[in-house]
Amino acid sequence: MLTFASMKDKDTLRAGLKNNPQLKRWIDYIVMNQRDARPRWYIRLLAPLYQHRGRSSKIYDSVRMDTPPYRRFWLGRSSVVESYCCINNAVGDVIIGDYTRIGLHCTVIGPICIGNHVNLAQGIVVTALNHNFNDNTKRIDEQGVSTKPVVIGDDVWIGANAVVLPGVSIGQHSVVAAGAVVTQDVPAYTVVAGVPAKVVKKLRSEGSLGIISKGNQ
Repeated sequence: MLTFASMKDKDTLRAGLKNNPQLKRWIDYIVMNQRDARPRWYIRLLAPLYQHRGRSSKIYDSVRMDTPPYRRFWLGRSSVVESYCCINNAVGDVIIGDYTRIGLHCTVIGPICIGNHVNLAQGIVVTALNHNFNDNTKRIDEQGVSTKPVVIGDDVWIGANAVVLPGVSIGQHSVVAAGAVVTQDVPAYTVVAGVPAKVVKKLRSEGSLGIISKGNQ
């Protein structure tokens, strides 16, 4: 599975831009529509040239791809991003593995790494971004944003309308119930549900590699 650590080729460029604020502001103006908070139309036309889209992958035409070229977007082979999703890598890379499906009306805001054979149902929000708000002498929109990477392991199923918040890691072969709000890490081979999400079921016994079927519990 691809990881953040395995894709570092653009980090030096971004560090250089941070050291040159005037150049950074100029590039931001050329690339991003500040009012709409998305790449300008000519950048979006060029997106297939700088995005990685694996063999037999598909992104439906109605997907909003807010993916400026100074961050990575990687879609693995045979993976699908369904209609009316929003994919945003403006503040962090978005990496999606092989044979993964991002369901209708999902929102994915990086930095996020999603594994192989992952299924996101409909209306899910997975975000690594928070707006800063602690300084009560400034408006919230003046305080910027912060990010904590989200990692979703292989073979995960996330139910409809769930929310996965910044800094969360979800272990392999785990299930997030519909409508859950995930605020803490999810262990592998578990089912979590609720607001905030808590473990409600283990999918393998202690000391065993086998998956427990419902009938064996």
